[in-house]
Amino acid sequence: MKIRVVSSKEEIETLDENEEIIHLAFRPSNTDIFSLVMKCPNVKALHIPSSYKRTISSSARMYLEMQGIDLLEGDVWGHRKDINEYSEVSRSVYDRIEEYRKEGVAEDEITDKMVKETRLSPDFITFLMRQNS
Repeated sequence: MKIRVVSSKEEIETLDENEEIIHLAFRPSNTDIFSLVMKCPNVKALHIPSSYKRTISSSARMYLEMQGIDLLEGDVWGHRKDINEYSEVSRSVYDRIEEYRKEGVAEDEITDKMVKETRLSPDFITFLMRQNS
């Protein structure tokens, strides 16, 4: 799964309408969120650092919820935007989740294990599991 990394408000206009997951590396305003959703009607999730997530207004959260868009907390560790504008979730993450499911491990326990193994946030792991069920 590819995550489009957006570093500034100005980049919103350069997004492809088919983007599904977007990591915002800046503190978005309500207007930025609205513009992003209008530009990318297929977006399924916004991924933002925890410090920024706490500052998202309740009206923006409600708008995202009404649009069916998940607001996920987390960072894209080790990503260099100057090399690639996308961060990618490795196929091995999905394979590992599937292995745990086949072993009969509970969903919340899978989340805990995957957080430790991947450094991805719990809500992002939960999102990946919902997308891959």
